Order: sequence, then structure tokens, then C-alpha cells
Amino acid sequence: MIPMVDLKVQYEALREEILEQITDVLESSRYILGPKVEELEKGIAAYHGVREAVGVASGTDALNLSLKALGIGRGDEVITTPFTFFATVEAIIYQGARPVFVDIDPETLNIDPAKIEERITERTKAIMPVHMFGMPADMERISAIASKYNLFVVEDCAQSFGAHIRGRKTGSFGDAGCFSFYPSKNLGAYGDGGLITTDNEKIAGRMRVLRNHGSEKGYIHHAIGLNSRLDEIQAAVLLVKFKRIDGYLSLRREKARFYTERLGSIVQCPKEQDGFYHVYHQYTIRSPLRDRIKSYLYEQGISSVVYYPIPLHLQEALKGEGYRRGDFPFAERASMEVLSLPIYPEIDRSAQERVCEAVRKAVA
Repeated sequence: MIPMVDLKVQYEALREEILEQITDVLESSRYILGPKVEELEKGIAAYHGVREAVGVASGTDALNLSLKALGIGRGDEVITTPFTFFATVEAIIYQGARPVFVDIDPETLNIDPAKIEERITERTKAIMPVHMFGMPADMERISAIASKYNLFVVEDCAQSFGAHIRGRKTGSFGDAGCFSFYPSKNLGAYGDGGLITTDNEKIAGRMRVLRNHGSEKGYIHHAIGLNSRLDEIQAAVLLVKFKRIDGYLSLRREKARFYTERLGSIVQCPKEQDGFYHVYHQYTIRSPLRDRIKSYLYEQGISSVVYYPIPLHLQEALKGEGYRRGDFPFAERASMEVLSLPIYPEIDRSAQERVCEAVRKAVA
């Protein structure tokens, strides 16, 4: 079976260094908010060109804590996309705020900036764009809108570590950038983990208090926070991989070019806007024959996944929000056509050839 991602092959290449780093943690007996978390935070902040990075327990918590630190609460509205993972909207609802959806650009699958302003009301407090599949959302236009209406911007960067627009990385445009280190991410831990980037030291200070039960030190609590601290062992693993991240991203882009060259004439392949650097957390094609392609790939021993089969506004959990089928037609159509193919830095040429041949036969 050709997997969507092979984490074992990467581990085997890094095994000795990772075990050495983990042993350092075990021997230090510093397991929570130790020196490796601090080293990772400083390294990732510098990589993104921002002043601060705050390690947390997951990408979901990164979103949740960012909104909380910015004061988003009951009665507020946050504009976001209906075509994303459920955690994006969970974080909004956790704060008592209302998600206000804006349809996607069918070319990029990201929130369409041209449709944002019409959804802004007196209750709007923030825009939460998602960099879908590793393709940056149009942060230059989104940031201009946010500035015009005095709105916060919280970037969901769960799939976009290392992506950039004209050299400026995702996670550095907004008031907060929220990253996930789930194992299959481009920079993945060996368990859950997340991180928030920000150029605002005051906001970072709030986040550090909130991630630790609202406590700055010694059982004195200034706010109702969470238990959301990046694990020291996970930070150790991430430090090993972080040193290699640009090489991993280059390999992903190489694998993506291979697919596009061979499949571009028979299915809709991902496209990069000028000046945008896509990091291909997923390589996602589109076709009206999606289900037929997926079934044939499975028969040939090839993994594929539909991200995402139901847009958020049609999810049962959100039926109380008042949205209906037809509200966001581009997101709804994408959910019926998208299919993600196996991609990871170590996937070999023969495996990709098998994938391409299977897709060609499926649509013939």
C-alpha cells in the first residue's frame, strides 16, 4: 500500500539524533516548559521574523488561546472559511463567538478576500483565514481589510509551516499565527503540539499566562486559563526536524511538480499565485470523477483522502448557526471534487508513477 504519509521512514533517518535529544530530556528531569521548548520558541520566532512564539499543547489550543488573548468573546463575530478542518470553527465557538463564513476562491481553495467586506458587521472582531493545504491565503488583501475596519487577524497556519508570500511567512501577517505539530504536519511532533507566533509582546505575555492555568508563577492566578503547554519531549523531537524544515519543504515542492506535470491535463491540479510559496502539506486535485478516482486508487493499493467531505456550514454540529445548503456554493462544490494524493518528502519516484498511472486509468 502506498500511504498518504510515511512517518517511519523519516524517523529511521533521524533515529539516533532524536533518541539523543529525548534522552537529554529524560536525564534532565525537566519535562514541562523546559529549555528545549524555549529554544524551539526562539528558533521559530526568528524563522518567521516575529518577536515572540509561544508553545502550546495543540494547534486547536493555539487558535483557542489566540482568540482568548485578543479578548474575543460572547456576542462577537469572527469571519472565516467554511472549507477547513473543524478545529478552526471550534475555537471561535469555544469563546462564545459566532463564526461568520465567507465562500472560497475556487482556484486557491482559500477564503475569497473579495467577499469579506460584505460580511463585516458592527459585531465583527476578527478575521481567521486558513492557509489551506499549504497555499497561503491572500494575506496582503486580508490585512488591508482588517486594517480598514480595525479587526484582529488570527492566521490558521496548521497546514502552512514555511509557506510565504514574497518572502514574508504565514504566521507573521496577523496578530497571531497558529501552528499545529500533529505528527503528519510538515513539521510534525510524535504526539500533539502547537505554537503561536506574534509580533506583539503584550499578547504573547497573555498567552503564556493563559496556557498555564492563568498563572504567571507560584499558584497565583490572574485569569481563567487552560492546561496547554508544549511537552518538552515533543519540543526535543521538533528541534531535530526544524533544522531540516526548508529541505523537507523543497522536497515536497519537487514531488508536487512531478504530479502536476503528469496530471495537469486530466484533473485540476493545485496552482500557485505569483509570489506565493506553496508548501504542499497536501497535494489536492479536483475532478467531477473524484469518487471514481478514489475507488480505483484503493483497488490499486494507493491511499487517498477527501479533505473535506462536508463544508463546515453543513456540519450537524453547526446546524444551530442557521446556514443552509447553497449558501457557499464554491465550498460545497470543492467538497464534492477534492482528493488528496500521497505526498511526503521521502516518497519515491516509482510510487508517484504508480499514483499518476492509476489516476490516468481511473478517468480514462
